[in-house]
Amino acid sequence: MKMVNARPHTFWISGVLILFVLSTAGKIAAATPKDDNPEVTRLLQQARDEAVQLSRDADETESLIRTNASWESHADKLNAIKEHVNDLGRLVEKLNASRDSASPWQQQAIDRIVPLLKELAANTTAAIDHINQNRTRPTTPDYAEYLRANSETAHQLSDIISNFVQYGETRAKLNRLQQKIEIASR
Repeated sequence: MKMVNARPHTFWISGVLILFVLSTAGKIAAATPKDDNPEVTRLLQQARDEAVQLSRDADETESLIRTNASWESHADKLNAIKEHVNDLGRLVEKLNASRDSASPWQQQAIDRIVPLLKELAANTTAAIDHINQNRTRPTTPDYAEYLRANSETAHQLSDIISNFVQYGETRAKLNRLQQKIEIASR
């Protein structure tokens, strides 16, 4: 009977186990969630507050279509909307600058905000251009559509940012509770 040397098999199995552990460790490290960036959280809260005010002003501006408001009233409201959009744009610049250090959900929030803000900026610019070119009480269907679209998009933006902020707050609360439970179970 011939004896089989067990060492080559043991070495091979050990090698496979080491490769498995190393590959799994990388996956586990990649799956470990990045901590929330407090600066991004603060900026998202500011963006939420700005977006809430923006949606109110967009509603008020849209309601002007159903009144005899002058073109100057429309221009004033559109300027207020423009300021909110610009303020949000500045916040988004800061959010983008912090994106790499943000947690995955914060990165997703940033990614979802940008296209809506671009749409708001385009519609606001079109409405302002319309007012500047037609210094009469605006009643055209195109103008009304800009205002309707702005109101709808402003509400979407406000809702998305608010939902992400609420998610972050809830997640932080759950993490604190989890730590309390872990501490209590020791």
